[in-house]
Amino acid sequence: MKENKSSEIKFKEHCTPSGEVILYRGTPNLERLNHLAEGYGDIWHSSFEQGYKNAFQDIVYQTVVFFWYINDFDGLDACVSWRINPNCFAIRKSVWEALGGFDSDYSNLQLAALDFGFNALRNQGAIPMYVKGLYTETAKDALLISRQERYDFYIKNFKIDHAVFMAYRKGWWNPLEWTALLKAQSKFKLRKNLPSIPPRDLKPIQGKPTVSYIIPTMLRQDYTLTLLDDLKKQSYLPSQVVVVDATPSESRDESLYNPSAYPFEVVFKWQTTQGSCRARNEAIALCTGEFIVFGDDDIRIPSDFIENHIRLLQTYQAGAANGLDIRADHQQQNLTDLVQKLNNYEGNRWMVGLSSNFSNANSCVRREYVMQLEGNDINYDGGYGEDSDFGISLTKIGVPVLFNPFSTNLHLKPPQGGYRFWGKQAKIMGKKRKKQPWELDVPVKWIRPVPSPTIMYQILKQFNSEQFTEYKYKYFSMYLFKKGSKWEIPLKLLKLPYRILQFKKSVFYAKKLNALGKRTQ
Repeated sequence: MKENKSSEIKFKEHCTPSGEVILYRGTPNLERLNHLAEGYGDIWHSSFEQGYKNAFQDIVYQTVVFFWYINDFDGLDACVSWRINPNCFAIRKSVWEALGGFDSDYSNLQLAALDFGFNALRNQGAIPMYVKGLYTETAKDALLISRQERYDFYIKNFKIDHAVFMAYRKGWWNPLEWTALLKAQSKFKLRKNLPSIPPRDLKPIQGKPTVSYIIPTMLRQDYTLTLLDDLKKQSYLPSQVVVVDATPSESRDESLYNPSAYPFEVVFKWQTTQGSCRARNEAIALCTGEFIVFGDDDIRIPSDFIENHIRLLQTYQAGAANGLDIRADHQQQNLTDLVQKLNNYEGNRWMVGLSSNFSNANSCVRREYVMQLEGNDINYDGGYGEDSDFGISLTKIGVPVLFNPFSTNLHLKPPQGGYRFWGKQAKIMGKKRKKQPWELDVPVKWIRPVPSPTIMYQILKQFNSEQFTEYKYKYFSMYLFKKGSKWEIPLKLLKLPYRILQFKKSVFYAKKLNALGKRTQ
């Protein structure tokens, strides 16, 4: 072993049997590192036992409840965590050098490590992992981050609006908060164009894994048939496709579905229940593949779509991936248009890392983990948020969702059909309104709940009460000040009491759903 100094941090080096060089501080279990280096992680630590679990919750004033990793996860031997102990962590040498090490602007090493882990996860395509027992050190550090350092972090990482919101929430009457904000703003600027980790070279598919592809559909038989044609042209064919169709009997043409027309097993099932979550659960129950690919009925997929999902998950030894969803300009666009859109893609497409969302239009999950979650939560039927709930739920059982830039789709988004046909009733008031599943035994009357009660349910289900409080404050702050001109603020203030009633109504329904707990049938 030899000493290595990079960005003023002293490391030791370890070379794994596969030739990967790992930098480390402290005394990790090197045999464990050899195994970890073969998987999807890039940074490893055991900081939960060292005083860093759920540290620096002040990021809530920016992330609120829109960041899956604001809270560290409980009861797992390994999981994603960006809260790095600067004195006890290991990292791929290539990753440390590519990201440039800790930011030298911070004199506080603890904050520099948290900043590094946060950006590695959120912006730079690296995956930081907590691993229980990798380090035997259990001495707990006292995390000391000053008011000024807190604002320095905000100015360097977020738009000024978030720092202002933090000052307001920390104490709008306290001049020390505003002074620290102004001082940070005078010293630093928002960092842009951070370096990122390029994807690994995808390995060829190992073995002959079986794949089940799920298509829930409603009033879109033509789009479903087009997607089935795309599946026939895959370079790696699915072994099974399950179509659950909720098209009413008076609007369907059963002769359009011919299982013998495809080079794979196709199961066509007419749905008698209501809701896309129920439809996916009915399909999951029929799946036999080692991998399950979730797809909407209104997408087009290139021929390497399934192959690249399997290659990515095998290369990274991961359990779930979310592909790149490209929105079409109109419903007549095709795969040629997808190629053009990808060629003109704005932003850094070529980065794997952790996905910031989960899409039922384009995702692939090992079947064992889908079964562990027992499918989708049907409390979301009639509303929104079931995708992200499934993704968060995967991470909470220790299955990170990777972003897969290699598996792309063109999302046509036709204005008619689909499961939102039922959900659109939520905007109708009065006698013409059809009851939504989330209304349970209390139908909506004259106050329409806003935001969607299912979105509110997700906040109550997946996050804590303090984060819900900050969501509420930020929601109304954005309502008053972010949309429209400043001249509209007086009118918004007049409408504010009604908006508060709508918010409370949404919370009312969300609490009833939360009391029921997750349901899958």
